[in-house]
Amino acid sequence: MLPIRIRAVGDVTVPLPAPQTAGSAGIDLAAALSAPITLQPGERKLVPTGWAIALPEGYEAQVRPRSGLALKHGVTVLNAPGTIDSDYRGPIGVVLINHGEAPFVVQPGERIAQLVIARYEHVAFELVTVLGETARGAGGYGSTG
Repeated sequence: MLPIRIRAVGDVTVPLPAPQTAGSAGIDLAAALSAPITLQPGERKLVPTGWAIALPEGYEAQVRPRSGLALKHGVTVLNAPGTIDSDYRGPIGVVLINHGEAPFVVQPGERIAQLVIARYEHVAFELVTVLGETARGAGGYGSTG
């Protein structure tokens, strides 16, 4: 298990982020709000989570939507997945947008997104004139059926 340091930020206390089941890849983030906020259809807002983390180098945290909010209400994370870099130490916020047809009220402490920790590699691009052939080649969107 990868240890990650976390600290509370802001004035509102929310539960420590945690997966909901033993097999969950995502760690639920809750809205650190002192009062409900309303997202009108088409509206977006930055919602605080009340936490900051210190990721080890070589890791990122991806802020992803919760499928239930998306299906039931049309509410999702606008820049999904949002990336938290290993050198960022500020508060984690979630940009929510309401793609639904009705206003959506975000309640204090409501689970609004999930955090997935992922390893990444640094790369060095090598400029070439030919990339090499594959069975797919340059076939793009929809080319595989």
